[in-house]
Amino acid sequence: MTLAALAAAAASSSASDDVNAGVIAFLVVAAMGVALVFLLRSMNKQFRKITPQPGPPDGEETGDEAKTPAQTPEAGARPRDGHE
Repeated sequence: MTLAALAAAAASSSASDDVNAGVIAFLVVAAMGVALVFLLRSMNKQFRKITPQPGPPDGEETGDEAKTPAQTPEAGARPRDGHE
């Protein structure tokens, strides 16, 4: 019953009241989809370049074993930027 009422109302409305998205809106959405595909492909390529750090997994490092010589400050060492 309501479908018939909607169909009758749509048939009686004039063409000037019709609103549709149009071709330009479709092209904009399609271009955004194509750009998204290329961005995802580029992101996956960058992720493949990343190599994991050698060593134990994150949860297994404890205490002094986790520190490397580059991370431990030496006695009497000067800061890199020259400030004390």
